[in-house]
Amino acid sequence: MEEIELKSVIRKYSYEELDESFRKLVDQAKNATQQSYAPYSQFRVGAAVLLADGQVVIGSNQENAAYPSGLCAERTALFSANVQHSDTPVTAIAVAARNVDGFLPVPVTPCGACRQVMLEVEHRYGRPMTILLYGTDAIYVIDSVTDILPLEFELEGLLTGHRMKEHH
Repeated sequence: MEEIELKSVIRKYSYEELDESFRKLVDQAKNATQQSYAPYSQFRVGAAVLLADGQVVIGSNQENAAYPSGLCAERTALFSANVQHSDTPVTAIAVAARNVDGFLPVPVTPCGACRQVMLEVEHRYGRPMTILLYGTDAIYVIDSVTDILPLEFELEGLLTGHRMKEHH
């Protein structure tokens, strides 16, 4: 038997410790929660994507009575950025969530589908994307999607049968 150890680094910051550009991105993610359509769960998520040229594209979760038909904030923002600015790399994404009581103290983390889409964005542009996850008690900063999706499914697996790549 062989054991594989995977390691991820997630840095924990206060809002004040972030540099100005990341504070602005977090603010835009928080504001994007206002555009959420969440009449069923009342769980409002906003995302803000920072492009290499400084532009920001926002997204929010969009629910539907046929639950599988909704879409997460991260994917609405990333898909919008990919359509509107297809040649401009994504450098960062900030995510914030709130419920009826306000913003969550602990950051919400992207679902598996969003992590896979975020990974594809990294591959598309050939560069890591910084992830900022907002909570009122802390903001998690992650240097790459591979830190939260260490056993990635990638195109090579579709073509050759190789199922996943390990990141250590």
